[in-house]
Amino acid sequence: MNRPLRHIAIFCGLLVLALLLRANWLQQVDRVELSQHEKNARVRFERFATPRGDIVVGGKAITGSKETGSRDYTFRRTFKDGPMYAPVTGYASQAQGTSLLERTYDSVLSGQDDRFAFRHAKDVLTGQPRRGGSVITTIDPKAQKAGYKGLTDLGARGAVVALDPRTGKVLALVSTPSYDPEVFAGISFKESDRFKALLDDKSKPLANRPLRETFPPGSTFKILTAAAALEHGVVSDVDAPTKAVSPYPLPLSRNKIGSEAGDAVCNKASMKTAMQYSCNNVFLDAAAELGEDRMRETAEKFGFNEDVYAEEFGDLLATKSLYPPKLDKPGTALTGMGQGSLTSTPMQMAMVTAALANDGKLMQPHIVEELRGPDLSTLETNEPAEMSQAVSPETAKKVQEMMEHTAKEGSAKRALIDGVTVGGKTGTAQRGVNVRDEVPYGWFVSYGKKDDGRSVAVAVFIDPTDMDISRSDISGGRLGAPIAKKVMEAVLGK
Repeated sequence: MNRPLRHIAIFCGLLVLALLLRANWLQQVDRVELSQHEKNARVRFERFATPRGDIVVGGKAITGSKETGSRDYTFRRTFKDGPMYAPVTGYASQAQGTSLLERTYDSVLSGQDDRFAFRHAKDVLTGQPRRGGSVITTIDPKAQKAGYKGLTDLGARGAVVALDPRTGKVLALVSTPSYDPEVFAGISFKESDRFKALLDDKSKPLANRPLRETFPPGSTFKILTAAAALEHGVVSDVDAPTKAVSPYPLPLSRNKIGSEAGDAVCNKASMKTAMQYSCNNVFLDAAAELGEDRMRETAEKFGFNEDVYAEEFGDLLATKSLYPPKLDKPGTALTGMGQGSLTSTPMQMAMVTAALANDGKLMQPHIVEELRGPDLSTLETNEPAEMSQAVSPETAKKVQEMMEHTAKEGSAKRALIDGVTVGGKTGTAQRGVNVRDEVPYGWFVSYGKKDDGRSVAVAVFIDPTDMDISRSDISGGRLGAPIAKKVMEAVLGK
């Protein structure tokens, strides 16, 4: 054999060897991953070959399955009150895949979880079809309905989050505008067009505003500023006058920041009075005196700069709420009133409120109570878990005192409930570079406590972009407090 032919033969031999190695690698090493890959058609066929298990709210299934008559996609997903529960369930579509709980617990719902192996073997022997397990949520259906109705009645883009401060259970998780997961649960071109229309909709109905979007929290953040000032000794007596003048001269700047309540009320006001009337100067001054390190330290103890659902809930991962790094003095002062480069999810502000209501103890939020097998046996139970002691009980009780005073005598009156101890704080957050040209956000946070120990913490966020409302009518107390009240009443049984 001459030299060129020998080189060609060697080269061809190496190609065959590489092909054999690659084929063996795919069959032996990547086999499991490829067999379970979402884009593998067989995986999708298998997922919809039998009825999926249910997602359960308040003891009732809010999902189901129905036969399609198709050979490949035998069953399709159905949803009860789809738009109201979409931020919880997500979607399970033959064409678009899965999201949120439908995705996180797909192996349980589709009956393919490894923990079902023995049952699968038994079903094969008895000729029974594969059955899916169930996901039992912590959602309170009355609270979810109250939050959803409140936002949809306003016609607002927004979010509502309700938490049990003692356990971290998510009692309501609402996002509007929303969508019905059932309208694109199949694989037809028409359903694909519906999904595309949702993607193109400028109001972003597919967005999960409670978990996945961040906004400046405005004056609701003042409850955290107050906690930081008390915890670090910058303020010791909430009734004592402060040195914060109004309007407040922003450090290293010629700008002065006033308050809607007016200089006569806010000038050198006590922290309790400043909370009552939402005086900016007192909280700007407190943040400036605390400095960025102590402000950030306190914010992080409440969950800022952390992934809320990182470990337990995979696909329910919440976007980080950010207390930014490397702030200058004016930037630090602005965070004291919830402005500047500070951002928060509605979930995060609900966590801050819940921790303060729980005497400073921050519990890990969780939305799944239990996983059950096809035979209703318990596979897994989520127990309450403490994230941190954000502030001391003494500090938390002083902030509670101010929030309860604000509900009785200040801007949070619309959240008051007979027979319930209510604390609240309003917020109006400016956005954009030209704040006078942009419609502000409305916020409201509150908690309600009953003598029997039951409690609830609520955060309401409202983006009035789509609302026919004047700028002067946009405030957390006017728009958000009535919604928070309804949610608290739903949970506490009023």
